[in-house]
Amino acid sequence: MMRKDRQTLDNVPRQDEVNSGVGLRIKRLRKEKNISLQELSRVSGVSAGMLSQIERDLANPSLRVLTKIQVALETTAGALFPPENTVEPSVLDPMFVRRKGKRPFCELGYLTKELLSDGAAQRLELMMLHVPPNGSSGAAPLTSPAEKGGLVLAGTILMSVDGVETSLSEGDSFTFDGRLPHSIRNTSGEPVKMLWVVSNFPMERHL
Repeated sequence: MMRKDRQTLDNVPRQDEVNSGVGLRIKRLRKEKNISLQELSRVSGVSAGMLSQIERDLANPSLRVLTKIQVALETTAGALFPPENTVEPSVLDPMFVRRKGKRPFCELGYLTKELLSDGAAQRLELMMLHVPPNGSSGAAPLTSPAEKGGLVLAGTILMSVDGVETSLSEGDSFTFDGRLPHSIRNTSGEPVKMLWVVSNFPMERHL
């Protein structure tokens, strides 16, 4: 049992191995779209002060706040990830492939996202979520214009969708409308690994 736990923990990326910098990528996207901090604040509903702290990496945004910023910027979750990890030089991969050693990570403190889909994906995104003990998607439920689904690969997670909570264990799968309030929490003493699939609805212009 101890050996299995050790192996599970070894598969979770350590925080010092993950290049965070989410705020810097948000700032870059905002400037590329020529959007002021005040305008992004108005559209996202996140205060300009909080946005400023996030962009300077002085505040760690919740998944709910991150989703609101992503939607306001009319971009995908993958755009907030750091550049892909480097691997040994090899034959150039086709656009629809992302090799295991080239997956970028996004460390959010309370969970880690691992991007599985390739850089060309716009509507369909595949991620691996690593949720440590007591980790969660945040204090407030999430909503986003997308269909979501996934599969628990290891551990047990509590999932709530539109006020209905259930426990999911290894091998259990799920699908739901992302516009409904939803959240995940790891109340166990073991890390959780789960496949997370997001099918984004067509984005509407806000700015």
